Amino acid sequence: MVAKVVVIGASIGGLSALKILLKNMPKDLACPIIVVQHRHPDSRHRLRDILQENTALTIREVEDKDEILPGYVYLAPADYHLLVESGFFALSTDEPVSYARPSIDVLFESAADIYGEQVIGVILTGANEDGVQGLKMVKLKFGLAIVQDPKTAECAVMPKAAINAVAVDWILPLEEIAQKLIYLCHYTGKGSLSKCQ
Repeated sequence: MVAKVVVIGASIGGLSALKILLKNMPKDLACPIIVVQHRHPDSRHRLRDILQENTALTIREVEDKDEILPGYVYLAPADYHLLVESGFFALSTDEPVSYARPSIDVLFESAADIYGEQVIGVILTGANEDGVQGLKMVKLKFGLAIVQDPKTAECAVMPKAAINAVAVDWILPLEEIAQKLIYLCHYTGKGSLSKCQ
């Protein structure tokens, strides 16, 4: 399995969690990271600006039809669903899913449809069950599933829901999730040291 994209979902407590997760990511990380963080529709670019202070990767709020490139952390804009298509993004104003827009499920399901076993899905802290169906789809398509250890989450509802519903590959605290992603994105493959393509 060669990972092509990392998709991350977070809700309550997500800002702090993402800051820790992205802090030590190398600038040359071979997989793009795509994030849905539940937030207020009027939050504009504040999330991007705060996260950019904490990572060497380039933080970008997605615009419709943006190309998906390594070395970036892509954020779903406030009040838009973010979908992955073949090599680029699409934005949608369809109805909220699990009371959320952007929805973690929408991102994860679209990424799994396009990239199949080359997707790594990560569920972080949060107060609802958004992301459970999406993570199920990632696993159905033979991707990898990582969930934040609920004992370390600011709000454990979302990680617990994912663990209860999905056969996840790893349950880890944030620092270990970061190290796992670095390893998987640089050293995945059948016994080789092949980078993500």
